[in-house]
Amino acid sequence: MTNPELNMKLMQLAMKHLPEGQEFFKEKGIELGFEDMQPVLELFLKVMTEAYELGKSDAETQQ
Repeated sequence: MTNPELNMKLMQLAMKHLPEGQEFFKEKGIELGFEDMQPVLELFLKVMTEAYELGKSDAETQQ
């Protein structure tokens, strides 16, 4: 299920922490620009969407 509003909120979270992720890679000797991070952000979005749906489903079954 695709929820554009949820996707936007999750992407905002990812962007909030992007500098921290870039710093982590930089400390490891890996320079990554925004274009390089795009696949990582997309993966983050998939994982967080699945986690959200799992939590939502879990909450519905507990009611």
